[in-house]
Amino acid sequence: MKYPFYEAVAADFQAVNALIIDSLSSHVPLVEEISGYLIEAGGKRLRPLLVLLSANACRYNDRDHIKLAAVIEFLHTAMLLHDDVVDASDLRRGRKTVNAAWGNPASVLVGDFLHSRAFEMMVQIGNMRVMEILSTATNTIAEGEVQQLTYVRNPDLTEENYMEVISRKTAMLFQAASHSGAVLAGASEAHEASLRDYGIHLGLAFQLIDDVLDYDGNTENLGKNVGDDLAEGKVTLPLIAAMRGGQPEDAAFIRQAIMNGGVENLSKMADTVKRAGGLQYALSRAEAERDRALESLSGLPDSSFKDAMETLANFAVARTS
Repeated sequence: MKYPFYEAVAADFQAVNALIIDSLSSHVPLVEEISGYLIEAGGKRLRPLLVLLSANACRYNDRDHIKLAAVIEFLHTAMLLHDDVVDASDLRRGRKTVNAAWGNPASVLVGDFLHSRAFEMMVQIGNMRVMEILSTATNTIAEGEVQQLTYVRNPDLTEENYMEVISRKTAMLFQAASHSGAVLAGASEAHEASLRDYGIHLGLAFQLIDDVLDYDGNTENLGKNVGDDLAEGKVTLPLIAAMRGGQPEDAAFIRQAIMNGGVENLSKMADTVKRAGGLQYALSRAEAERDRALESLSGLPDSSFKDAMETLANFAVARTS
């Protein structure tokens, strides 16, 4: 991987990738075909990386963190497959989504396969606290998805509502990854709490930047269509802040675009949101979450793993994809 935060756990990361491939074997050819397609698509695999960094930062000296990292990646991928069906997405990581290539039924069912394989591997690890963390996280994420669905095309969504959704929908799995890695390593209560808090703030920063890039990025860098949120009627912080801080005519235009959906006015929307300060406000909130993530790490002993987590927090805000 080209990013420096992988270097501290390079060997472990390779082991996770190998285990992912081995664990996706199936006697059903379509499962293997789609699984292979997902593996080839790549991705940053930040959530399994968090497991490795957290466990190593707490001086873990066994091998179950490799399996736990693969579990986290399977849970994440299963959720993406289901999300793409719900959102009718046709592009992810620069390639056709599984639902676009094979149809919705195959995408949903292979997502179910990945979910069940993850829990199968979780049982093999046999750590009840880890199972509790991950089962609670998956339930919370599902609630967040449903909650977001109820807010579609609602221009009256508040910043508080939005932060609650992304805490559940996105940041929760970041938190579960860093927290479960610490628990698996038998970390002290203080270090466990530090890594749990780091994960949630990192996840919030990551999602806030995603929402900025949906109006200020490009399809080639993102690997998905710019303007997807607007097309799906999702109300994100850049829009909320722009309606609150812009001119009345700007707020009226944004409200109408939210209720209509579609991307016909994407260019004008992006210009309006930027001019009204929506992008800058969301960026400032992301930077604040990054700072809280960095502060969470202050009590951990110095190590290359802690350094990597600090670098990762800064990357989450500075990235363009």
